[in-house]
Amino acid sequence: MKKMNSTFKTLVLPMVFLFLMLGCSNSRTKSVDNKQNKNADSKFTLVALPDENRVEVWIDSLLFTSYIYPSTIAKPVLNPLTTLSGKVLTRSYPLETIPGERVDHPHHIGAWLNYGDVNGLDFWNNSDAIAADVKDQYGSIFHKEILNIENGDESGILEVACEWKAPNGSVLLEENTKFIFSTKENSVIIDRYTTLKALDDEVSFKDNKEGMIGIRVARALELPSDKPDIFLDVHGNPTETKVLDNTGVTGNYLSSEGVEGDAAWGTRGRWMKLYGSMENEKVALVIIDHPENTGYPTYWHARGYGLFAANPLGQAIFSNGKNVLGFKLAPHEEVGFKYRIIVHSATELSVDEINALADDFSNK
Repeated sequence: MKKMNSTFKTLVLPMVFLFLMLGCSNSRTKSVDNKQNKNADSKFTLVALPDENRVEVWIDSLLFTSYIYPSTIAKPVLNPLTTLSGKVLTRSYPLETIPGERVDHPHHIGAWLNYGDVNGLDFWNNSDAIAADVKDQYGSIFHKEILNIENGDESGILEVACEWKAPNGSVLLEENTKFIFSTKENSVIIDRYTTLKALDDEVSFKDNKEGMIGIRVARALELPSDKPDIFLDVHGNPTETKVLDNTGVTGNYLSSEGVEGDAAWGTRGRWMKLYGSMENEKVALVIIDHPENTGYPTYWHARGYGLFAANPLGQAIFSNGKNVLGFKLAPHEEVGFKYRIIVHSATELSVDEINALADDFSNK
């Protein structure tokens, strides 16, 4: 996109820019023929590529997502999230420069889990964009090892170990996470089971709005807005846009309690759906909370500009001080968090269907 001849820019670019912004950049499929450890007999195949700091998750010939853990992004993430029809529902920036995307919050990458105040350290906002003179205020999550990979026709499983570290290298928390990838009709389901264990010291999670499981979505799934902001132009350069063109921007929130749109922020519910259309196809993301989670039903840190997150620990912020959690782990104590993410396409995902998926998850 950065190198185009003058004829293309003059004659074709004005007509196709919007299409590129909301269409072509959001479809992604790939052949798996060149993957040496691809199991052709399995629907779900996970390919570990340690030299690239990633594990690819394939569903037949579709690269659905990758678990990536480069040190430059301060935490492991799943990126991108792709529908069964090949639509990419997550923002590409900052790992890729796609015209029309916002360039705010460079720490918002794919789908992740962390928190904004752990023993006073900010794990949520950390990225390469943080200035060196304040870097000591931020924590990082380091991938430690792959514990297990299982391929199969019904599901694929990835288990990993991570460490939540302070800037001086000391470990605050040990993390074990199990991802189970499966499908149901037009949906891909990610069940995430994460256990956080304190080591020799108490670990506090002060009520903070920045948390906990988050997804940063593509432009098409943002809520329409007229607020000026900075977007990538056709050359991949950040450019201030004073008048927003909302053509193709179709996102809307719907909670399990019936709350819609921007009003969903700071409300509680057992699930939240973010839905819209992409290339004239219906698409949706759903995050489902689990009854065993601390703070159930969770508060929703769901923003119109594309941040979609569930935060059970920031209760004082979302309730204007009426509820204060002040969650802590004693030395060697552990806590589990369970979340289900639905990546859907092709049809309208109804409330009844989501409730059925939530009921099923609550029994796991």
